[in-house]
Amino acid sequence: MSKNDTRRAEIIQRLTDYVLAEGLSAASLRPLAKAAGTSDRMLLYYFTDKRAIITAVLEQISARLVGLISDRTAPEPLPLEDLRRLLAELLFEDALWPYMRIWLQVAARAAMGDEHYRGVGEQIGRGFLLWGKAQLKSDNDAQRDIDAARLLVSMEGMLFLKSIGLDDVNAKAL
Repeated sequence: MSKNDTRRAEIIQRLTDYVLAEGLSAASLRPLAKAAGTSDRMLLYYFTDKRAIITAVLEQISARLVGLISDRTAPEPLPLEDLRRLLAELLFEDALWPYMRIWLQVAARAAMGDEHYRGVGEQIGRGFLLWGKAQLKSDNDAQRDIDAARLLVSMEGMLFLKSIGLDDVNAKAL
């Protein structure tokens, strides 16, 4: 890894920490540069534009989340309902809520027509779909595809309900 690559990776880590703590609404160029410990001009030296910065940060947030979840899931594939229950317990813990909050912000911006957030959100969502498929014990590949889709839809619905204060509904669904 070159010195520039190392510095860029360090910046992404700092920016990821900042966005997880402050949210996407605080992600304008000057505050991002300050969080990275550099100037906005230097930040643009490492990234082509703000969209590239946000994309890199969201990819890092996604990678961190997958790592956190993978560390705490079963070592072998699970049936859909078992994995759904396990993920619901993990994803809605207070420690993981900053990740979920960012995901909701991405979804909201995509819903408002922001094509950048839609594209990044789709990429991340499809990544989680593939991750879920690898975690599922199903009778065959076609069923595993269906189960992975059901898992993603279920988790997203539960995330939305938690965000609007309907934890009791989530609890009943489990």
